[in-house]
Amino acid sequence: MIKLDIDAGIGRIVETLINDQAPDGSWHYPFETVISTDAYMIILLRTLEINDEDLIRDLSERIISRQEENGAWKLFHDEEDGNLSATAEAYYSLLYSGYYKKEDKRLRAAKRFILSKGGIEKSHMFTKIMLVLTGQYPWPPFFPIPVEIVLFPLSFPANFFDFSVFGRANLAPILILADKKYSKKTKRSPNLTDLFHSKADDFFYWRNSSEWKSIFSVLEEGIKKLIGFPMHIHSLSIERTKQYMLDRIEPDGTFNSYFSSTFLMIFALLSLGYSKRDPVIIRAVSGLKAMKCKINGHTHMQYTTSTVWNTSLISCALQKAGISPSEPVVANANRYLLERQHSKYGDWTVHSPWSLPGGWGFSDINTINPDIDDTTSSLRAISKIVHQEPLYHQAWDRGIHWLFSMQNDDGGWPAFEKNVDKKILTFLPIEGGKFLLTDPSTADLTGRTLEFFGAYTNLSKNHPSIKKGVNWLIKHQEMDGSWYGRWGICYIYGTWAAITGLIASGVSTYHPSIQKAANWLHKIQNHDGGWGESCNSDIKNTYIPLRASTLTHTAWAIDALIAAADQPTPEIQSGVRFLLEAFDKND
Repeated sequence: MIKLDIDAGIGRIVETLINDQAPDGSWHYPFETVISTDAYMIILLRTLEINDEDLIRDLSERIISRQEENGAWKLFHDEEDGNLSATAEAYYSLLYSGYYKKEDKRLRAAKRFILSKGGIEKSHMFTKIMLVLTGQYPWPPFFPIPVEIVLFPLSFPANFFDFSVFGRANLAPILILADKKYSKKTKRSPNLTDLFHSKADDFFYWRNSSEWKSIFSVLEEGIKKLIGFPMHIHSLSIERTKQYMLDRIEPDGTFNSYFSSTFLMIFALLSLGYSKRDPVIIRAVSGLKAMKCKINGHTHMQYTTSTVWNTSLISCALQKAGISPSEPVVANANRYLLERQHSKYGDWTVHSPWSLPGGWGFSDINTINPDIDDTTSSLRAISKIVHQEPLYHQAWDRGIHWLFSMQNDDGGWPAFEKNVDKKILTFLPIEGGKFLLTDPSTADLTGRTLEFFGAYTNLSKNHPSIKKGVNWLIKHQEMDGSWYGRWGICYIYGTWAAITGLIASGVSTYHPSIQKAANWLHKIQNHDGGWGESCNSDIKNTYIPLRASTLTHTAWAIDALIAAADQPTPEIQSGVRFLLEAFDKND
């Protein structure tokens, strides 16, 4: 009976996916985030005096629709009370939109929440940077990273390319802006002074003064070693940083296809004297606008598009559901993926200079910033046709070569670049710097890469790269049997990737690491048969249950347990029943 239900459920999903496919073979499902990008878009448009009223009104409506009863906005469902930074961003953007006034009871409630949490000065550092850029907050006396860092040689203990690629994309414009102490207000700018308790709060995240002094001395020493007159060096640093941004503008006008880096780049160019009607800025705004989507009837600004990721996952899922690669729905999807394989050199060559392009990126317009996850996912999608069509065989070989070249020296795989994990950078007083500034080996990336090599290639289980990856995963298992997943929520996610990767790499289901991980998943299963994890896990650095089951967490857990078991277990069967019942409720 359960098999019939599963087959029927799969059939309905396949039908939906076929109907949702775009003419180019891709799937444009939204990459949904919270309201920050919506708020920043309103603030950007008003600052540039681009009065796109339809868009501003639509974004305002989505923002107000997400407000909680206590006046706050949340970053995730079970966040206690609400989030100060998100609430400050929402409040500011709604005022700046012109469609809401301070007297509105919803904004009065938001103000009460902000003040109850210590005022706007207690918001996240990057919220403060946005406030600084738009004249609502003073620039701090100095910025902890000098713009001259872009000139430091690669041999230096800390240089610009030691930051992660997503860290560099956001830091490059900030370095210029901090140097220029730039801000821009307009006649429509709201007055947010009543949201402050005081302006004495530290701008930066000062954790440990001795650690900070250590890295500051390294940066100071680097500046001293630069040859030339100070003013010339400084001007050259600004020019090099500007060029770094301009060289990484994608065909749609965005900087590295990210909303945040594009937003910051626009302000950085303004600080350098660019007109707000300069073609580079107009194209950047157009690129951001092109990332808008509809979710539940509301307009949302995506942080980036997820089209390649959607398409690769769906193509692979359809083939697992029994759809032949020659069927139009899969053939068109794979043709789209073939066209999106990268042929340009990107920043990843700095730490892997002998590599050739061959990866895939996350978004539809990403041409220079490939990542491990999208590459393995795209290769899975085309795996069944590589020996039938020469173009796919070439794409396959290039992708495999790129994956091998990205393995870190410690044996794991990062997200974007090889060996970008200098601990000294985490001492910088940058809030969230551990995640923004480094790109270390992670259990989720390492596990999925191993799963790809083990399940989709003929690579020997004794291959040195496989053995190093397996050893890295076993070494980084948590005491309770789980693994931390950096790019998802969180321990269920990492554990799923690690188990499936280890099993595909030839590790026995009876191996102590597998048994310990399976027992952990059994222990945290909910009474309804499903699994659910709170986003608080990522904040607390330990597993926090959601107290409810989700389809996604349950699917990850079941897939992991199936890989770890020789036959169906009660835990697997009850998990499948939960999925079927939840699917029927949501259908």
